[in-house]
Amino acid sequence: MADSTHTELPTQLAQVWTAMRDGWKVIRQRGPSQVQFWFIALLIGIAAGFAALGFRLGIAALQAWLYGADDVDFLHSFVESLDWYWILLIPTVGGLVVGLILHYFTPDGRVRSVADVIEGSALGDGRVEVRAGLASAVASFLTLSSGGSTGREGPVVHLAGVISTWVSNRIGADGLTGRDLLGCAVAAAVSASFNAPIAGALFALEVVLRHFAVHAFAPIVIASVAGTVINRLAFGDVTEFVLPTPGALQFYVELPAFLMLGVICGLVSVVLMRSIFWADSFGTQMQNRLGLPRWLRPMVAGVLLGLIAIWYPHIIGVGYETTVLALTGGLVLGQVILFTIVKTAAVAITMGGRMGGGVFSPSLMIGALTGLAFGLIATSILPDVSGTHTLYAFAGMGAVAAAVLGAPISTTLIVFELTGDWQIGLAVMVAVSMSTALASRMVDRSFFLTQLTKRDIHCAAGPQAYLLAMIRVGTVMRPMGDPRCAEAVDCEAKLEQGLVLTDMDKLDTAIPMFDRADVAYLPVVDQSGDAPEILGALYHVDALKAYNRALAETAAEEHS
Repeated sequence: MADSTHTELPTQLAQVWTAMRDGWKVIRQRGPSQVQFWFIALLIGIAAGFAALGFRLGIAALQAWLYGADDVDFLHSFVESLDWYWILLIPTVGGLVVGLILHYFTPDGRVRSVADVIEGSALGDGRVEVRAGLASAVASFLTLSSGGSTGREGPVVHLAGVISTWVSNRIGADGLTGRDLLGCAVAAAVSASFNAPIAGALFALEVVLRHFAVHAFAPIVIASVAGTVINRLAFGDVTEFVLPTPGALQFYVELPAFLMLGVICGLVSVVLMRSIFWADSFGTQMQNRLGLPRWLRPMVAGVLLGLIAIWYPHIIGVGYETTVLALTGGLVLGQVILFTIVKTAAVAITMGGRMGGGVFSPSLMIGALTGLAFGLIATSILPDVSGTHTLYAFAGMGAVAAAVLGAPISTTLIVFELTGDWQIGLAVMVAVSMSTALASRMVDRSFFLTQLTKRDIHCAAGPQAYLLAMIRVGTVMRPMGDPRCAEAVDCEAKLEQGLVLTDMDKLDTAIPMFDRADVAYLPVVDQSGDAPEILGALYHVDALKAYNRALAETAAEEHS
């Protein structure tokens, strides 16, 4: 009996090893759809959750060391006690280090953030840039630690995308699986950042995947819950903002005021977004005009931030302390208006200066300040029919953030989960709906989609616009020698007329040429040599068929 057991054990171990090896081969060749996809989603959720937690704790530790703060949640109170030259020096040195990192580790000196994750989902089979993404995470970490006036959610979302990209590449995931894994990572990162599992899952679906397909919902929820558990292991089951009782909403009578607040918040969000874009364009113009190396640009932004922080230390970091003051009514009207203007300028300088960070936390702060200013005025004019002014701060926080992110559903839920107060949902929903409806018509749907539009990536218009940029002419053309392809002499005639494509062009270049020239086909050439070599011809009907197939596949994914 003992000999039999001794003989069977190596055989059983060999069988287990063979099964594991075959399982890994299946995952590598066919993707995880056939082998425990939800388990992979859980692992990605845990990894992204720890990445978000480490990012947050690391920023707090470095901020505490740089500024000598005992509690970074009340950072600006500590900064006020520092000598002015330290307030100026810290963000300046931080900007210099950020500039050097981005110069050497990114091709364009630009920080990767949520917009790049959306691009990766739409155009990159759920993949993002790994090397530039890691460099961006380090740059954003240093920016926020040294005084940059942005938020941590953008870098964390992209860092989570790097994690899912690594997994997708390792298992050879197809586009559908890669996008689902990217959504899982994003959901976990948002949930771990804000202890908001519901909003984290919906943010991934609403903002990144931009659809609510049933097949993606379950794994994304699993990952989101995993991210939340990671957050609660560190901070407990507590909300991000601890608020006093906000007061009762005077229903019906007070709703028109929240409609007005939504309109004002929509305008404020547009000012914030356009300020950032203007600052980025102005910074690029000045950089080119003065001939400054790109690694100095973040340092210049750091100098400007330091100068502002000498008088207004509230701009440093994510602005938690000022946001709490706004939500608790701890500021007077003059302070509220001044802080709103200064914070908007600081955010524009930070992001226009090509430092790191995201826009969600700043939009929360600016929204809370806007709502409080409106509430102070409204309640003073009609005190008998108004709730407390902090109620307006609460609604304004959600309204500005929703308009900036272009995500009314997930942002509304994030605000609820950040505060733990579900009793005034009507006020928040009214303000959010109005601000989002207004702002989305003055920009391309959101801050992120407008960023992509400025790079000539038209995700805001939907797949019918950006799918053409995914299909390369060389994959659709008919090669020379194909009996269905035009003769070389006919292609040369069109070539002389300037009607020509290269095999590396995309259909978004080809389709407009067909419309202008009104021809059945266009010659395709290879221009890598001294003279263009005709490779084949792209037929209009083939281009339209390829486009139709891509649309059908996208529709099938979104409705699966």
